[in-house]
Amino acid sequence: MRPRATSKKAEAAPRPSSPAVRRNGRPRRTTASSRIYAELREELVSLQRRPGEPISEAQIALSYGLSRTPVREAILKLADEGLVDIFPQSGIFVSRIPLGALPEAIIIRKALEETTARLAAERSTSSQVLKLRSILERQRECDAAGDRDGFHQADEAFHATIAEVAGHPGIWSLIQQVKVHVDRYRRLTLPQAGRMAQVIAEHVPILAAIEAHDASAARDAMESHLEHLLRDISVTHDINPEFFDEPD
Repeated sequence: MRPRATSKKAEAAPRPSSPAVRRNGRPRRTTASSRIYAELREELVSLQRRPGEPISEAQIALSYGLSRTPVREAILKLADEGLVDIFPQSGIFVSRIPLGALPEAIIIRKALEETTARLAAERSTSSQVLKLRSILERQRECDAAGDRDGFHQADEAFHATIAEVAGHPGIWSLIQQVKVHVDRYRRLTLPQAGRMAQVIAEHVPILAAIEAHDASAARDAMESHLEHLLRDISVTHDINPEFFDEPD
């Protein structure tokens, strides 16, 4: 009986300010589902929820003060992305990182980012180079502070900005769709000693080539940078084997 009482309370809260939503609960549920999806997705990709960890619909619904319906919608969407596994007789669990899928995703990303780096070198302006330089400096600050979350966010900004400078920000949106498990794997590499400094050292020649308008050097520097992700898969797997799903 307690879950039903919680659900009624949650449904009653918006009524005074949203009578239209009261007559049709779907907009409110869709909004709630989207919020839960976005927040859970961030927890999964950032490894706040560890691979193999159980997920409770009831606990999530209680924490949001909602019924289980929007939670279930969010979890089904996450399952479609391969971030959670649903076992009808056992429960819901954070998916392990699919080891066999990582090389293909990295190769796709590498091919696309070699293109954005080349185009960025051809088209960059002084102000855009300054923006990239400030992001790189932010990464240095995060490395010095041991701020892995901040470092990851700055890393994302660096690559996204290169796509913007290239004139094709949609390429980064496409990359984000294919690299979800790569991001989880990358989070496991950041605690490794010297890893953040290594990433910065790899970003430096990319930025230098973009500033010099050397398209060939920018492409090669990006290729070398992302090639390290491929080479480091086995090392990261050996350190954290319990987080990976072995191919059959």
